Amino acid sequence: MKTRISRRIFLRNSALGGAGFLILRNSKLAFGYEANDKLNIAGIGVGGQGRWNLDNLTGLGQNIVALCDVDQVRAGDIYKKLPKARTYHDFRPMLDEMDKEIDAVLVATPDHTHAVAAVAAMKHGKHVYCEKPLTRTVHEARVMRETAAQYKVVTQMGNQGSASNGLRRSVELVWGGVIGEVREAHVWFGGGNGPLTRPTDKPPVPETLDWDLWLGPAPERPYNPCYLPANWRNWRAFGSGIVGDFGCHTGNLMFRGLHLERLWNFPEGNQPEKVVLRVEAKPSEVDQEGYPRSLRAVIDLPARGDLPPVKLTLYANQRPPEDLMLGYPQKEWGDLLVGSKGSIYSECPWNTRYTLLPEKKFEDFKGGPPETLPRIDSHHRDWIQACKNNGTAFSSFAIGGPLTELMQLTNLATLVEGPVEYDTISGRILNSDRANELLHRQYRAGWVL
Repeated sequence: MKTRISRRIFLRNSALGGAGFLILRNSKLAFGYEANDKLNIAGIGVGGQGRWNLDNLTGLGQNIVALCDVDQVRAGDIYKKLPKARTYHDFRPMLDEMDKEIDAVLVATPDHTHAVAAVAAMKHGKHVYCEKPLTRTVHEARVMRETAAQYKVVTQMGNQGSASNGLRRSVELVWGGVIGEVREAHVWFGGGNGPLTRPTDKPPVPETLDWDLWLGPAPERPYNPCYLPANWRNWRAFGSGIVGDFGCHTGNLMFRGLHLERLWNFPEGNQPEKVVLRVEAKPSEVDQEGYPRSLRAVIDLPARGDLPPVKLTLYANQRPPEDLMLGYPQKEWGDLLVGSKGSIYSECPWNTRYTLLPEKKFEDFKGGPPETLPRIDSHHRDWIQACKNNGTAFSSFAIGGPLTELMQLTNLATLVEGPVEYDTISGRILNSDRANELLHRQYRAGWVL
């Protein structure tokens, strides 16, 4: 045990420090698996994005031993592609019956069932790769992070731009002080969603779809094709709107570059009594069923150690003032950190590329701080290697959980008047009983977190 703990600490610290991390992750001396061993993986939600994830995992040589989906038509082609995998409609009996045959689980269902599936898998001791946003509610994201830590499993949130050299280098530049002290940040998304009106017609449920299982923990409502196959993202009951859908992608540089994880994760014995974020949302309308057509939300982020407080503004279907761009053309998507020596801008929704501003000042910029983050060619490979080596993936739930909390807190704030003050330590809103009620929701009978 003593040796195992010391190696785990080495892996964690090396993720910040460089080459040793890569050497150990590629070493046959790593625990649990030989370098050429394959993980036995189960997929939950295997149509659509789940199919894409499975293609990546099989392309990296892993075994897919079980497939679970509530829609047999949507999942049919992957069933044919992987005929040796056992198939299920419900992930709960799959995890029970195949417990000893599964090493790791992919969760790529709609947002509202991410948490119940992923937490169940982690409680079975399985490593988990879960699509973004990690959860549909603020509270679920906390539980995901805490469960991963409790069961000591390897986790990865599916914000795939995290594996890109562009994202990792831009984060290193911010950490290295290239743009100076950052007290202002802006993240914007190229679209809105609502408003929405719940349908009143009740068409029959397709014979190949188990609507009750698709609903999972969500409140009962009749089937309607307006929710499927992909429109569920726009409904609060099931999805997270544009802020949830792309917040964990487009806000990745901002979150990592500003070390916002430090507002949630503290060294043992060094946790403050409370850490308060203040969020005030200005939606185009308050929509109980869907999300606003446009949004501007201001988030006051406290200091993180020696890093100063930051004013973060999130926009949906809006953009920040153009003068912040210092002459650079403003694009539909953006992640902009404004520093005392310059700014860094990623116009790609996945943060895979960046530009230093003003361009004239940085046109001859070369070098910069050394590379301290490991480089890897695949977000899925990063998770696989961490599973085999008892390591830590780059976008583990220790990062993905707080990032999701922040985005879902913004969604929550569009439903209440005035600012909400959220304590990251207790997971409670300090100034609004109504907002506290929105941190989570009661599950239907038979579903637990």
